[in-house]
Amino acid sequence: MSPPDSRKRLFTPGPLNVSPEVRKAMDRDLGSRDPEFLEVVAQIRSRLVGEVGSNSATPYEAVPMQGSGTFGLESALTSLVPRRSSRLLAIANGEYGRRIERIARRLGIETTLVETPENAPWSTDSVTAAIDADPTITHLAAVHCETSTGAVNPIEELGVRNRDWGKVFLVDGMSSLGGVPLDFSGADIDCLVSSSNKCFQGVPGFSFALVKRQHLEANRGVAGSLSLDLVDQWETLEKTGQFRFTPPTHVFLAFRQALEEYRIEGGVEGRYRRYRTNQEILRSGMERLGFRPFLRRSFQGPIITSFHYLCDPKFDFEELYRRLSDRSCVLYPGKVSEAETFRIGNIGHLFPEDMQALLEAMGTVLEEMSLPIPMA
Repeated sequence: MSPPDSRKRLFTPGPLNVSPEVRKAMDRDLGSRDPEFLEVVAQIRSRLVGEVGSNSATPYEAVPMQGSGTFGLESALTSLVPRRSSRLLAIANGEYGRRIERIARRLGIETTLVETPENAPWSTDSVTAAIDADPTITHLAAVHCETSTGAVNPIEELGVRNRDWGKVFLVDGMSSLGGVPLDFSGADIDCLVSSSNKCFQGVPGFSFALVKRQHLEANRGVAGSLSLDLVDQWETLEKTGQFRFTPPTHVFLAFRQALEEYRIEGGVEGRYRRYRTNQEILRSGMERLGFRPFLRRSFQGPIITSFHYLCDPKFDFEELYRRLSDRSCVLYPGKVSEAETFRIGNIGHLFPEDMQALLEAMGTVLEEMSLPIPMA
């Protein structure tokens, strides 16, 4: 695989740099009812179910949904959590965990929030305490990789504990699926939501849920939304192979190519190795430039890294962002509530040489901004 061309390098958690072949795959038109397009959708659904693993005794279904990852997450919550008979426990150590709670409350789902500090993964002990305190809880929802900081949460450990509790377990795997190994069978996940433009390195346009078939069959008519009805979407795809409403056809063509590149790279293990290498280069280089990571190294996942602002009155993130963008390096603002931070992603069609290029550009920009660089 080759590094990106001369376009801007996107050091973000999505949209991402994609390969030239993925972009090229979109350079044709197919109708949404074209047999070739229906075959593309069927192939993608089958390949995604394969990510669950062959050791799972419970059949899963892959249900694509038009829209961003948040659309997919809301689709899963409105479709799989009956409003009149459920209580959801949302677990948060950052903005994306809190977003689950906001969506659930907007949907009218009774919700309890367990919130822990943003600078570490949440502990399953805090979840255990909440479960023990409220026997009416029926569903758990948690984020695997908290994209506001880069922390990877102990989803598998929580899943093991949930075997005793028997709650329906929903996971936001937006920034982790395909890039961080996850034992579906061991964690006994009931539903995981992700999207096309994360670790599979496609382009934005659709999300998808990997759901145990039993939960789709048990929740017909539950959704409080027509367009976001995950069960109705699944049943229509099963019966006709078609979407209920216009699908992003070009995005699916790109995603099929992206999945092939994912396979060639070695699947999740291959992606994880490259992303981890990218992250290690980035973190070490940024520390040499004087930036302090928000997370301890032991808590840091390979997807995205949050850094504190420099403690210098001349530091201005907007100026840093603009100057780096002028050098074709695009960063991401911070989402940490307790500190001033910004984020740098390590995923997409980026390689070690791209991380080095960013560090070189960062050093140049710091000099232009008259910000001191520590001596080596």
